[in-house]
Amino acid sequence: MSAELLTVRVARKTLETETICRLELVAEGDQPLPAFTAGAHIDVHAPGGFVRQYSLSNPPAETGRYVIGVLRESASRGGSVAMHDAVAEGDVLQISAPRNHFELAQTAQQHLLFAGGIGVTPILSMARHLAGSGQDFRLHYCTRSRAHTAFADALAAPELAPHVAHYFADAGPALDPLAAFGPVRAGVHIYACGPKGFMDWVLDSARQAGWPESQLHWEFFAGEAVDLSDAGSFAVKIASTGQVIPISAQQTVTQALALCGIEIQMSCEQGVCGTCLTRVLEGIPEHKDMYLTEEEQALNDQFTPCCSRSRSPLLVLDL
Repeated sequence: MSAELLTVRVARKTLETETICRLELVAEGDQPLPAFTAGAHIDVHAPGGFVRQYSLSNPPAETGRYVIGVLRESASRGGSVAMHDAVAEGDVLQISAPRNHFELAQTAQQHLLFAGGIGVTPILSMARHLAGSGQDFRLHYCTRSRAHTAFADALAAPELAPHVAHYFADAGPALDPLAAFGPVRAGVHIYACGPKGFMDWVLDSARQAGWPESQLHWEFFAGEAVDLSDAGSFAVKIASTGQVIPISAQQTVTQALALCGIEIQMSCEQGVCGTCLTRVLEGIPEHKDMYLTEEEQALNDQFTPCCSRSRSPLLVLDL
């Protein structure tokens, strides 16, 4: 998360569906906001002290506003409920500058976009950018029903509609990922965003069909809750001071460090966003994140202390 926060005002708040609200954020004084690229997200400081990440859905060419979509989570830890119930038009919020871990491949000849539910937000920004720059793309959007389809009006715009295919769980044909991919070919990149089950389905289908990892791109909105029922204890050492801090079986590393006055910037707390990513100088982490690639995890030189643990008795952290 950026150390410097931006102050924005909620210029407009509307319901896209019964569980998804759309917020348009503008700078105080209607000044230009920092530029962003398709697929970017911001950290939003919600009422109640919650910090949550939301992807930007508007075209990157726009400089006067950020548009986000917020799903009211059925198992909310408080953040999405606060955004739905405690934020109103005219309210002032603090946000980070945009960051992007879900970039479009600059050398791609064709882009295949797959969105499930609220995962359409960064995908919509991508589609708008690709349409505006005349690039070849196709967007496959899966939702529970027409009534649960967010940003339907935007996707029906003349510049996007010919590129979009909708799939509703309650009616009509289902998405066939293999047919949507077509044969494996160079220059074609696949992007997926949505619930974990949807993500696993699309990405595993691509891998089984032979698509190389270099042509697959994804972003999770939430990770799975970390099961600590069989977790073991270990310790971390702070390289700059030599302080050794025990991590009990029922603690995360960030929780134990906070009790010792060592704060690490966090956002998702589920190993999805990479905000808390910390360099490991010695030891072998037990990776439980969804942020690092398998290749990056295999290097064992960094980990996400919000959820990951240790396979060795001691981890030395670059703190």
